[in-house]
Order: sequence, then structure tokens, then C-alpha cells
Amino acid sequence: MSNDSRTLFASLREQLDCAELQVNPGECGTLAELREQLSGRGESWRRALADPSLQAALNREVASGEATLNSGDEVAFFPPVTGG
Repeated sequence: MSNDSRTLFASLREQLDCAELQVNPGECGTLAELREQLSGRGESWRRALADPSLQAALNREVASGEATLNSGDEVAFFPPVTGG
């Protein structure tokens, strides 16, 4: 099985000095569990991922924390998009 791709965008990328990371399949069953696991990487990760306005996409579609993760999925975390 291949690793799953996790992508961080915009301010998250800058805050965490990380644009992308690979996670072993099966470590997390849902987006919420992945977020919790990544929050354990240190204080900067905990603060960044604790933002209630932070959004997530699963395979390029906005998804909730209850979304189920499967091997080969692409997950992206990003701040809300604003427009004007």
C-alpha cells in the first residue's frame, strides 16, 4: 500500500514550515482522527490545527471531520477562503 498524501496550504504551510507530508495508511480512520494525530506533533501543530475555521478537503472535495480516510486518499488542510 502506498502512503497517503497530506497537504497544507497558505498560512498553515508558513506556520508549520511544511507543505506536504506522508502518513502511513490505516493510522487514522477519519479526518478528525488525522487532525488529532497531527496535533500531537508539537505546540505549533496543535495551535494551527485547533483553529475552528480551518477547513479540510478529501480528494479535492471539502469534507467534514467524520469523513472516512482510505489508502491513497489526498487530504488538504487550508484556512477559509475569503473574497471581496
